[in-house]
Amino acid sequence: MTATDDQFSEFSATRRLILKGAIVVTLTGLGNFSFGAVPALAAANDKWPEEAFKQKGQADAIKALYGKTAEASDKVKLDAPEIAENGAVVPVSVTTTLADVTSISFLVADNPNALAASYNIPPGTIPSVANRLKMAKTSSVTAIVEAAGKLYSATKEVKVTVGGCGG
Repeated sequence: MTATDDQFSEFSATRRLILKGAIVVTLTGLGNFSFGAVPALAAANDKWPEEAFKQKGQADAIKALYGKTAEASDKVKLDAPEIAENGAVVPVSVTTTLADVTSISFLVADNPNALAASYNIPPGTIPSVANRLKMAKTSSVTAIVEAAGKLYSATKEVKVTVGGCGG
């Protein structure tokens, strides 16, 4: 049994209308989501610490980000491998028992830019962050935790066998 030209064109027109309707509904839904989210995302990124991420040295990055220095603390637990086989993806995490944590940052001393990541921690959030850092070569990794207006840190040396920043 073969379809006539009229039956085929009727089927094609119906199929096109259904697809067009589905696309319009999808785009309308995405449009409402996207336009509503854009101002919120822009507002959240207004205070991005651009100067801190440009700093070459660890001390300069900490000063640009926080304006003060950190003290070593056993209440900041930095978990990082002793040897990273690939510097492009070095897993690190930090947890703390300190109260009133407002931010957590990762710095890599010998990277072209010392500040690798910085997180604002909302009130009531468990202060725990994990990330995969890119490391140019063997270096110390430092976690900075800001809690109750003070800075605390933990540092660990990570040996990199294959560089991640172009090496």
